[in-house]
Amino acid sequence: MPTANDQSILPVQAQQIQWPEKYLPANAQVFVHNEITIAAPPETVWTWLIRAESWPEWYSNAHHIHFISTSGPNLRDRSRIRWNTFGVRITSKVLEFQPYERLGWDEHGIGVTGYHAWLLTSLPNGGTHVVSEEAQNGWLAKLGNTLMPRRKESMHQLWLEGLRARAEAGLPTL
Repeated sequence: MPTANDQSILPVQAQQIQWPEKYLPANAQVFVHNEITIAAPPETVWTWLIRAESWPEWYSNAHHIHFISTSGPNLRDRSRIRWNTFGVRITSKVLEFQPYERLGWDEHGIGVTGYHAWLLTSLPNGGTHVVSEEAQNGWLAKLGNTLMPRRKESMHQLWLEGLRARAEAGLPTL
């Protein structure tokens, strides 16, 4: 477990996720938090994170990603995508887009609404600390959490581990 004296892994600055009022975690039926340290700079991690069209290559729970309002392969501010995750067809809109620092999108599907946020913090050793948090509401979100309480957290950890593997291998090819 890291200690406050281990400067090589502590974030340079403490940032916080900017939650839209209607998706505050305190009011959510489902909330998950995951984090990971990646031995790559935020610019590289960001490049992989916003490359939505490639998510299915390294995150097995993302399928059929289609850009609605812009062209891919990368998310941009206010981009809208339609995609499948956790067996549900979701429409998402990027609501927060701060390059190399924060990314957040809402999500709307049958029986579920929510917000997924990513926070990237530069580390003194040149790496990146990544936090992924998601708050959801709706009958399907609640049912899924009741029947498989750790599934969302487990899958999001796989997403982070896939992100780490890609980022630590370098930048994607054009």
